[in-house]
Amino acid sequence: MVLSVLLNIMYRPPANLAVTAISVFNLVSMAISGRMEVQGKHLQYSKLQSNGTNNNNNENNKNKNVKIVEKAKVPSQLGMFVIYAPAFLAGVSSFALRPSGDLRFNLVRSAITTHFLKRVLEVLFVHKFSGSMDAEIMILLSVSYLLSALTMIYNQELVQGLPEPVIDLKYVGIAMFLLGIGGNFYHHFLLSKLRKDGEKVYQIPQGGLFSLVICPHYLFEIFGFLGISCICQTLYPLCFTVGSVFYLMGRSYATREWYESKFEDFPKEVKALIPYIF
Repeated sequence: MVLSVLLNIMYRPPANLAVTAISVFNLVSMAISGRMEVQGKHLQYSKLQSNGTNNNNNENNKNKNVKIVEKAKVPSQLGMFVIYAPAFLAGVSSFALRPSGDLRFNLVRSAITTHFLKRVLEVLFVHKFSGSMDAEIMILLSVSYLLSALTMIYNQELVQGLPEPVIDLKYVGIAMFLLGIGGNFYHHFLLSKLRKDGEKVYQIPQGGLFSLVICPHYLFEIFGFLGISCICQTLYPLCFTVGSVFYLMGRSYATREWYESKFEDFPKEVKALIPYIF
């Protein structure tokens, strides 16, 4: 049943072992990352970044004369810019390298370019930053987003000229993508109003869907990824989206736990990601 539905809404995967392998790897690795978030093993950025080594461990290391190696740090704003800028440039470059393409191919790379342009502009003009982030995490995420953007565009180029899926979802995808980036930006804007530049004091977010979930920006980010998947209707974006759902569920769960630990008055009815459910 599921297979027959997929065959009606997706291009048949091209005979490209690399793209298939990357698709599966991306899905599995992001699902594992989501589980690690739930277990408290967070990617070291934003509010879930550890402030340092456990005090007991520090004392034990001193007693054992162990030399503690500090990880390289970069300012948070610079780190986030480096994370998103290469993927944006990859989207822009695709228009120069492949000036011609069918409607779906052009919609796909336009959506990817717009998605990362929005993120770059938010880093420069919307988000408020304090502190630093691990350079290692910056490089890891930057390479991950860059490879994802390149693979998505390349995968769509491979299916040009192949028979279209029985059910055309690209216009549904455009609507979902616009809803996703609009809702994501709105809630990022609300978050940016909670504190001034350089402030490290956190507050419980208010407005929009924050009365229902603590991470509505993640929810709308999923809508955006679903929109791109519907525009593409190929294997890799689907795997990327499903993997992102698993990861963002884990990240939002960890974020809710963080707020509960910091604020005694955190409203219990506010869920992590999906209103009234999760």
